[in-house]
Amino acid sequence: MVQALAETLPVPSPTDSSVLGAQLMNGGCRFGLWAPRASQVELALVNTDRSQRNVHMEMGSDGVWVVFVDHITEGQLYGFRVHGPWDPGAGMRFNPAKLLMDPYARAITAGVDYSGPILDHTEESNYTPDTRDSASAVPMSVVVRSTPAPEPIARRRPIEECVIYETHVKGYTRLHPLVPEHLRGSYAGLSYPAVIEHLTSIGVNTIELLPIHHFVSEPFIVGKGLKNYWGYNSLGFFAPHAAYCSVGTTGEQVREFKEMVTQFHRAGIEVLLDVVYNHTGEGGHEGPTLCFRGIDHNTYYRLTNDHRNDYDVTGCGNSVNTANPGVLEMIADSLRYWVTEMGVDGFRYDLATTLIRDADHGVDQNHPFKKLIREDPVLSQVKHIAEPWDLGPYGYQVGRWGDDWSCWNDRYRNYVRDFWRGATEGVHELATRLSGSDDLYGFPGASINFVDAHDGFTLRDLVTYNMKQNQANREDNHDGSNDNRSWNCGWEGESEDPAVNALRHRQIRNFLATLMTSAGVPMIVAGDELGRTQQGNNNAYCQDSPISWVDWEEAKSWTDLTDLMTTLSQLRADHPTLRPTTYRQREEVLDADGEPTGRVELTWLSGQGGEMAAEDWHDGGRTVLGRYTSDEHEAMLVWYNRGADPIDVVLPSAHWCGSWTMVAHTAEPDEVPEGPLAASSSLVLPPRSVIILEGDLTAVPEPATQADEAAEETDHLTSAQMGPDWAAISPATAE
Repeated sequence: MVQALAETLPVPSPTDSSVLGAQLMNGGCRFGLWAPRASQVELALVNTDRSQRNVHMEMGSDGVWVVFVDHITEGQLYGFRVHGPWDPGAGMRFNPAKLLMDPYARAITAGVDYSGPILDHTEESNYTPDTRDSASAVPMSVVVRSTPAPEPIARRRPIEECVIYETHVKGYTRLHPLVPEHLRGSYAGLSYPAVIEHLTSIGVNTIELLPIHHFVSEPFIVGKGLKNYWGYNSLGFFAPHAAYCSVGTTGEQVREFKEMVTQFHRAGIEVLLDVVYNHTGEGGHEGPTLCFRGIDHNTYYRLTNDHRNDYDVTGCGNSVNTANPGVLEMIADSLRYWVTEMGVDGFRYDLATTLIRDADHGVDQNHPFKKLIREDPVLSQVKHIAEPWDLGPYGYQVGRWGDDWSCWNDRYRNYVRDFWRGATEGVHELATRLSGSDDLYGFPGASINFVDAHDGFTLRDLVTYNMKQNQANREDNHDGSNDNRSWNCGWEGESEDPAVNALRHRQIRNFLATLMTSAGVPMIVAGDELGRTQQGNNNAYCQDSPISWVDWEEAKSWTDLTDLMTTLSQLRADHPTLRPTTYRQREEVLDADGEPTGRVELTWLSGQGGEMAAEDWHDGGRTVLGRYTSDEHEAMLVWYNRGADPIDVVLPSAHWCGSWTMVAHTAEPDEVPEGPLAASSSLVLPPRSVIILEGDLTAVPEPATQADEAAEETDHLTSAQMGPDWAAISPATAE
């Protein structure tokens, strides 16, 4: 059916997409719109009182309609009226009574009046066109003058060096006491000096902004008296969300966004955007007609075989049709714009699998979208992170994106949550996740490790609630996941019991320490280091309220988290073995002259004085694991004890490291020893704790000979004594 329709109604792609949108030039403005199946297009120039004049546009052979209008200046409001057949059964729903937004608009102003005539059809089942004018009820496109791009960052770092901070522009500063009130919740507020000072102090070098493409709220949310807070309901792929600007919505948002990026770059912080190209804010086939549906429903969206309904693999009502080359070019143009003109350093793609579905809606890992990213001279130079799933058939694509991509690692999230709540058997998978998930990816930087994200419990709520508390969403607590893998530490909800609260602090510290010592790329949710809570709401998408906003006053009670995050990020920056660029194996470390040092790049310790043996990997009751990493310059040892009791472990022999210094831990100060720890000495691991040790290599003896090893009298097995048989009992082969 799709092929037959294409043969009868060919849809050419733009030959030069640079003419699309509104561009000031020669004392006026050129407007361009790709509407290949329209019979007529009018440019509507709108005044501030919503009066307007319509200008006829001319179509080229590629389906692009163009007109130049004299005396147009920046700030001019405009839209389009698109004429054509009304035939929902053929995917054509042209209705010139509906004023449509420009898909290439650089700025958008005003919102949606959901009580207005925003549907292209009447509400009867026969879908009769609604001829009422929608101009008073829909957003307007804005003509924007081009301004210089933000200052570039001095150095875009390799992905493995990134500490990603997932952040909501409004919620992060809405209650910030040091940000001027008129700037709170804005681009300017997010880049205010006090905010940047906090970010750099805790080691954040990459900020990932929840959606800032201009978005709208869904009708059912508005009907409940709420609004879309997260922003995963995009309407303008080139326009920064207007409500996040502190000074205006008719182009000022573009300048303020650019200044924000400049301030982050000056502080050495890269800016990533969470982008939503998989669906739009027009929703399903019964939703409002605001832009794409009125320009060409069948071209921009995936439709069912009868072409009347949207083929939805996103759960949001519609799915953008990236199988169409013209639609794919629009997405590519948007990405390039945000890099070249708005200065961003990369993207995280919401429901990315939708973007690689073919014309028959099947998943294609060789999709032109991926080829475009790989070969484009601009896009190939920035970071790309996939949320590697959608809701359609074969939508779960974790680990299948290749070396050009990084991906959210939900298996890391699930396992780490389970490990620290005591819901796993043994430590076999722990080793795999800590070492960068080589069972899934081709290199460690492909794994975006996270314990929580915007969607779900915060870290504090993970240790406070076993059950979601989403009543404020007004869906009878039916929304949000029931699979939280959380543990309330013995009391549901907030507690005044000092022991319960101490355990909760400790467990959050364990999450942070595990995340920051894992190979791969750590992603922290904004405010987790401040003890942010959503009061048990695990689906706060519609909570533009204190439920979602960071409470900076409450943070004063959680300084242990902030201090630990500062220490961990510094350790990660200082020690390359904590952030490897390739998967490490049990291979001998060579010195600068190429001579063996007697140490290995990576091994796993049982705590009984030697490396993990086969029976250790298969021990379902094991609660402790040691990870030893080293290179030419350093050695690091991290112990993970999820058990409720302290455990005695033996440190490696002097051939591994001369002595050890504890550089970070998640226990209480009186639970850990002070001063250097000798090789082969005993160490008591406190219950439910992570202990991080840095080795002193200056006192390491020369590599032992076989005679030395035979004569060495120890009560434990050393690596040298284990010999080559270790390979047979590594976690990768102990399944």
